[in-house]
Amino acid sequence: MSKTTPYLLLISLVSAMGGLLFGYDWVVIGGAKPFYEVFFDIADSTAMQGWVMGSAILGCLIGVMISGSMADKYGRKPLMICASIVFIGAAIGTGAVDNLNWFIFYRILGGIGIGIASNLSPMYIAEVSPGNVRGKFVSINQLTVVIGILAAQITNWLIADPVIPGEDILTSWNGQMGWRWMFWAGAVPAVFFFVLIFFIPESPRWLAVQGQYERSGSILSKIGGKDYAVAEIKNIQAAINSVTEKVRFKDLFKGKMSKILLIGIVIAVFQQWCGINVIFNYAQEIFSAAGYGVSDILFNIVVTGVTNVIFTIVGMYTVDRLGRRGLLILGSVSLTCIYAILGACYYFQITGIAVLVLVVAAIASYAMTLAPVAWVVISEIFPNRVRGMAMAVSTFSLWTACFVLTYTFPLLNKGLGAYGTFWLYGVICLAGFIFIKKNLPETKGKSLEEIEEELTK
Repeated sequence: MSKTTPYLLLISLVSAMGGLLFGYDWVVIGGAKPFYEVFFDIADSTAMQGWVMGSAILGCLIGVMISGSMADKYGRKPLMICASIVFIGAAIGTGAVDNLNWFIFYRILGGIGIGIASNLSPMYIAEVSPGNVRGKFVSINQLTVVIGILAAQITNWLIADPVIPGEDILTSWNGQMGWRWMFWAGAVPAVFFFVLIFFIPESPRWLAVQGQYERSGSILSKIGGKDYAVAEIKNIQAAINSVTEKVRFKDLFKGKMSKILLIGIVIAVFQQWCGINVIFNYAQEIFSAAGYGVSDILFNIVVTGVTNVIFTIVGMYTVDRLGRRGLLILGSVSLTCIYAILGACYYFQITGIAVLVLVVAAIASYAMTLAPVAWVVISEIFPNRVRGMAMAVSTFSLWTACFVLTYTFPLLNKGLGAYGTFWLYGVICLAGFIFIKKNLPETKGKSLEEIEEELTK
């Protein structure tokens, strides 16, 4: 590892704050759910619950569509600044409203911030990181995502007053003000992100693609020294010079590029359809079905968040050792098995600690495999000249899949039962295992230009 790693770590951590805000904004709604649903009188409307939960994902899709082409045109840094501003506005607005339509509007606005951050933060880190540590550093973004998730879970738990059996939630502090403060708390890290983003450089690879080799070389020297900078600039120039035509959107679907894009899309979709995110967004229903009360549910959510952080760190230290392909295969197989057992628990009405243990095991497996590795893979498999555009397509696919997952869970849970829903997710994980084993090459330890040459030759 380079002697200048502290500088690389610093700029990666600042960029990854977009991931922290992504995680917080994404999960805070789960803890607020029992209270805002009563406040807005949608507790008995399954379809409206799904729309409110899924509305942020519509914003994610908008954010991804905006960020892809604009990141290639204006750079990575300006878009991250925009994301921080959007997060601030969404956090304040969501907690301030009394009208459901405005609540949904600010959830969509927050989703736009999530879409931009989820696309730009891992892309930026991939472009500043040397090949031998890229997996670990891109995984920092996923670490901050799960820290944001845990921060939201702890914040929700601390803010919410203990729920007294038989209490009228609508007239309680939780029903009137508690859920508002859960959202408002997210404005604090958003302000920090806005300030700190001004202290990091633009992506050196984006600068090189724009012909700004001197600025690019200066940044790369700070990251890995002069020899490293010279070698990287040479590789980038070679990759750029090999293509003389202007890149168009339809070029993503031509020749070898179409297969690379397919791999990126399938892995992005699979990361969502493996089903873990419903545990964070619909923890109330999952743990209620296992026999837990509201206060116990909020504590159990914190337990899952701590597990998420711990095993994300494990994933960070294994992604550059065991490789991307091996970890994705491990995650898909383990989730297939866990969902089979979890579904059986619900089918045979086994409740309590057994369900909590299985949920924790599923989150642990996901956190060290699919969660960080999917972002690493889609941030490094695309050629330099189309990375912003191709990552936007993959990330758009990810959030489309996430919308389908989030919106359909209440319907699946009602129609198939908890057991049938988790068995369905198990079948999807099995299909993901087959695709990854057949189509994904190993990319660990290779420069982005080496990966490009291998995948496009």
